Amino acid sequence: MNSDPTPHRAVHSPRTTPPARRSLLRAALTGTAALGTGLAIGAEPAAAAPHIAAQRKRPTNAEEALRELSAGNRRWRTFKQQHPDESPTVRQTLTTSQHPFALLLGCIDSRVSPELVFDQGLGDLMTIRSAGQVLDEAVLGSLAYGVLELGIPLLMVLGHQSCGAVKATVQADESGARLPAHIQYLADQITPAIDRGKEGDARIDATIDANIRLIRSRLAAEPDLAAKVDSGALSIVGARYELTTQRVHRVC
Repeated sequence: MNSDPTPHRAVHSPRTTPPARRSLLRAALTGTAALGTGLAIGAEPAAAAPHIAAQRKRPTNAEEALRELSAGNRRWRTFKQQHPDESPTVRQTLTTSQHPFALLLGCIDSRVSPELVFDQGLGDLMTIRSAGQVLDEAVLGSLAYGVLELGIPLLMVLGHQSCGAVKATVQADESGARLPAHIQYLADQITPAIDRGKEGDARIDATIDANIRLIRSRLAAEPDLAAKVDSGALSIVGARYELTTQRVHRVC
């Protein structure tokens, strides 16, 4: 898949981390660091182990990852969820490593949980969520970590129908009202995506799609991510979740 359209606006890459610190960060976030005692929350006597499902084949490239996400979304919207990768065996395996096959940048909306709408389980998806999928340095750094350190082959920007952040941005732009400080920051990031060729609800809906494309373009313009795209190791796609049908479809 070719995923390097002309960027709308480039964003600076996160600062380079010294090798020693990168190694420590990699060990900590992949779970290979030594485990401490920790706290047991709501610990109860051990119960009989449930049936252990066979280990499923994991996607190894972007095309396979997209097929798995599509199949999972089909299960979700037809009420045939499998709730994969929750078995005792998988949970034990994940105490020492993780190998997610897709990286999702989604909205904070409580109705759009990626693990649910794609019917995926523990260790399958790495998810970062912000209102309107807005990018900042922390979000960019988190996305870069998933790609550069974990080698995740698919990065999906997942917007959704009836996005409140986009609606608030469009309405504030039309009225000239200023939003509360931190919410205004979100609106400032979304405003360049406003589709001024539409009116009313159609403008909000079109801006949702335009915002997905804008964010994808900004990510594709990041030098480290662009290099992965050019080498064929990464695909960056934009998609949208419809609340009315529960279907996810490609936007870009």
